[in-house]
Amino acid sequence: MKVWIAHDEGRDLLGALPEEVGVEVYGGRGDYPSDPATVEFWVPPFLAKSKVTTPLNDMTGLKAIQLLSAGAEVWAPVVPEGVVLCDARGVHTGVTAEWAVGAILASMRGFDHFARQQERHEWKVEWTTTVCDKRVLVVGAGDIGERTAGVLTALGAEVTKVARRARPGVHPVADLEALLPGADVVVLLLPLTEATRGMVDAKFLARMRDGALLVNAARGPIVDTDALVAEVASGRLRCAVDVVDPEPLPAGHPLWDLEGALVTPHVGASVDGMIDRAYAPVGPQIRRFAAGEPLENVVADGY
Repeated sequence: MKVWIAHDEGRDLLGALPEEVGVEVYGGRGDYPSDPATVEFWVPPFLAKSKVTTPLNDMTGLKAIQLLSAGAEVWAPVVPEGVVLCDARGVHTGVTAEWAVGAILASMRGFDHFARQQERHEWKVEWTTTVCDKRVLVVGAGDIGERTAGVLTALGAEVTKVARRARPGVHPVADLEALLPGADVVVLLLPLTEATRGMVDAKFLARMRDGALLVNAARGPIVDTDALVAEVASGRLRCAVDVVDPEPLPAGHPLWDLEGALVTPHVGASVDGMIDRAYAPVGPQIRRFAAGEPLENVVADGY
């Protein structure tokens, strides 16, 4: 059984594999290490763009794909029938929640504003706001959303959670229209699907209260960028975004220069130890596959 993984470092992170499993490294560029038609299990590069899916055309014997990311939006529409697609749900929970909470704190405490003052060597005391006693709406109550909600609650925020379907303690998406006007912070932590693409449009943003903060740690196309720029430029809303549409954000894009915008270049999971975390589920998945056992974190309905 042939397995392709995306990183040389991943070999030592797989653990003991059955004797019949052969592992080769293919990082998504250059010549194939061997005949792709003989590959049964593929671990493609992290955060792969659409062009990295092109080997699928040659992988006629492929049976399973294990992603290194929690998001599966690039792969779900193109995976051939009969190939099982698995995501890395839970792998990046802690570090992505850390970015979300850090971005909220940085924006609400004005760290981005004070950083610009530092560049000007300007000592000017200004009052900011705080997450304590604020109302936070977490849209996307999966692993990352739940972790983020827990940290914000510990910091003194009043957190309301929203997911696709209602469950105890979680509102359905249908309640968003009523919930938005009461939130001081809206955090996006939901997957990109056909249902969520463009969900945060001008109407959604208009429902947010004056002075509210929109935080996007999900995927850029969930938000209408032009509508967001208009609201932040007017001073009515603020934003902290790790993902944008288009991505990468062009150098001349107006979002860069807005006083109320904190922008990072999709680095929520780009921290030390990322490869170790990303490969943690890969070895167990290969062993399950080799043994004919059901795989975990199988993608359904786009996530």
